[in-house]
Amino acid sequence: MIRIKTRQEIDVLRECGRRLAYILSELANAVRPGISTADLNHLAEASIERAGGVPVFKGYVVENSPPYPAAICTSVNDEVVHAIPRDNAILREGDIVGIDIGMAWPKNQAKEFPQYIGNPLVTDAACTIGVGTVTPELARLIQKTEEAFFIGVKEAKLGNRVGDISAAIEAFLSASGLGIVRGLAGHGVGYDIHEDPLIPNYGAAATGARLKPGMVIAIEPMATLGGGDIRLDRDGWTFRTADGSPAAHFEHTVVLTDDGAEILTMI
Repeated sequence: MIRIKTRQEIDVLRECGRRLAYILSELANAVRPGISTADLNHLAEASIERAGGVPVFKGYVVENSPPYPAAICTSVNDEVVHAIPRDNAILREGDIVGIDIGMAWPKNQAKEFPQYIGNPLVTDAACTIGVGTVTPELARLIQKTEEAFFIGVKEAKLGNRVGDISAAIEAFLSASGLGIVRGLAGHGVGYDIHEDPLIPNYGAAATGARLKPGMVIAIEPMATLGGGDIRLDRDGWTFRTADGSPAAHFEHTVVLTDDGAEILTMI
């Protein structure tokens, strides 16, 4: 069931998204050769705490997997999404790393947003960063995947359907000669980290749920330099490309209003 957010809830999500955008920017700026993905996670946890939020990934449970142990996902090279930060995962010159982060806010409602009476609300965002200097092919993969996000946002219009977003992203990535990751999708967000509707990065236009004011969604294209098939690692979380090709991932939380689509997690 798609859950429509109230005007006040959207105001809370705007502030949550604004704070999350600055945290994601801070993490992206910290990426450099020699840093571990665990270091990035420690930075994220401290930043979320300072922002008055809660790291919603930490402790998250899905079927047949252990609770997720970190505040962010740090997916390197052929890892598509959900890779766990580790002390021994050291970023090297020429790598690419996707950082995915979700935050619930406000942790202390009375202090941070006293006019709001309700539970903390969630925004979700991700970006892929080159570590030092990357090859032209990897730089293009990152660029085109980010462009695909904006292509999707253009179709996030009132009266359109979810499939219009999916079809636009698919057409753009296919025309760019990139693989489109199968089996993973964007989603609704706000009350929880994952809500209806699912928003695949492929599909038929004019299908799926109709887009309405008050819907809050995470649009997140995932593309590769190879095929779109993925496999799950033994840790129960890390998805990587089946053919070992590099992957990129961008994501932002978007609210649909009478004035159009508004990106909440971008500075």
